[in-house]
Amino acid sequence: MRPDGRRPDQLRPISITPDWLRDPEGSALIKAGNTWVVCTASVEERVPPFLKDKGQGWVTAEYAMLPRSTNTRSGRAPGGRGKEIERLIGRSLRAAIDLKALGQRSILIDCDVLQADGGTRTASITGAWVALALACKRLVDQKLLAKSPLLGNLAAVSVGIVDGEARLDLPYAEDSVAEVDMNVVMTEGDRLVEIQGTAEHGTFDRKQLDVLCDLAAVGVRELIAAQKSAVAAAR
Repeated sequence: MRPDGRRPDQLRPISITPDWLRDPEGSALIKAGNTWVVCTASVEERVPPFLKDKGQGWVTAEYAMLPRSTNTRSGRAPGGRGKEIERLIGRSLRAAIDLKALGQRSILIDCDVLQADGGTRTASITGAWVALALACKRLVDQKLLAKSPLLGNLAAVSVGIVDGEARLDLPYAEDSVAEVDMNVVMTEGDRLVEIQGTAEHGTFDRKQLDVLCDLAAVGVRELIAAQKSAVAAAR
């Protein structure tokens, strides 16, 4: 039995609240169990210098944890781990959007962890997609774009092997003792965007890798259903 009583293939309770903040072009509060992240998408009518006159837009991300999002206080600087997560979020979201169709503008994603209990990077990606989708919808509503440049839904989830068992959506209590810890970013059509996997204790084989990817696909499908409901409920 898992610490919180879930089945091995069961997500933590998930909720996504769209338009959680008033001012951003897109925002969402995602809760995955006791991991809570507020995600915003801000539109700027400019691109980074390296994309000037290239005929495309840009999506990038910043990530931070509030100092008391965990049981001890941490500093506000993102540090090396935070920078690595920022790059992951940006790469993931760029896989879900046609940057040429976005035009010469940028969408800046901010993911701020309010409370952390494992899976903050995967929750950030899942919630950030909703914020991005809402920002794109508003660009269409304002007639700045003829149609949304989004290519489809995309979400992320953690999987791992704990006590020899493959499990979905690890909280900290499991993540901290897992033999294998993996984060999977995947599209609605089960296409892989990125896999980050580590054997924390010992090794794992290709068969176990396939089991974990299949388990991640189960979770991603459920997360994408929650994304769709959130976007449909937006103002």
